Amino acid sequence: MTKVYFIRHSKPDYSIHDDYSRPLTEEGIKDCKNVTEFLLNKCITKVFSSPYKRAIDTVKDFAETLGLKIDIIDDFRERKIDNVWVEDFNGFAKEQWNNFDYKLCDGESLNQVQKRNITALQRVLKENANENIVIGTHGTALSTIINHFDKKFGYNEFERISSYMPFAVCIEFEDTDVVKIKEFVFEGQA
Repeated sequence: MTKVYFIRHSKPDYSIHDDYSRPLTEEGIKDCKNVTEFLLNKCITKVFSSPYKRAIDTVKDFAETLGLKIDIIDDFRERKIDNVWVEDFNGFAKEQWNNFDYKLCDGESLNQVQKRNITALQRVLKENANENIVIGTHGTALSTIINHFDKKFGYNEFERISSYMPFAVCIEFEDTDVVKIKEFVFEGQA
């Protein structure tokens, strides 16, 4: 049995529009301690993350506490929306969930995001069988991973968890088959 704890990043500073370098807010930084407390008794052996600063920083305190290296996997990055800031994010997101192939000019469809995240996850599962691991991730990326294994997880579920930052989902695998999916909401978010 392999357990993967997906940790959606803490609250980011949306005044920074660059996806790669967007930092956490002060509140988000404080919330990282809750992530560390949550993960401490989970027998984690490896930590992976998206290359985005907010995802790395969310799992960094935990990794440093246990003396674990964070392995960056580019394919765990969040969906690219476009080269410009999208003002109506909710309308855009709804359209993408209604049509998994919908994308803006220089962006990615949910199909593309899901495919690269699942390919990366399958590689991690094969290389870390029967381990407990952490993956620092993002709301849309994580939602497409859950959707891959549970087609009932759609736009309404994505919207339901949209304000949960940080947020944790544990998926238990037997080889690459899902045995169980469980969500963990941090204090003050439910």
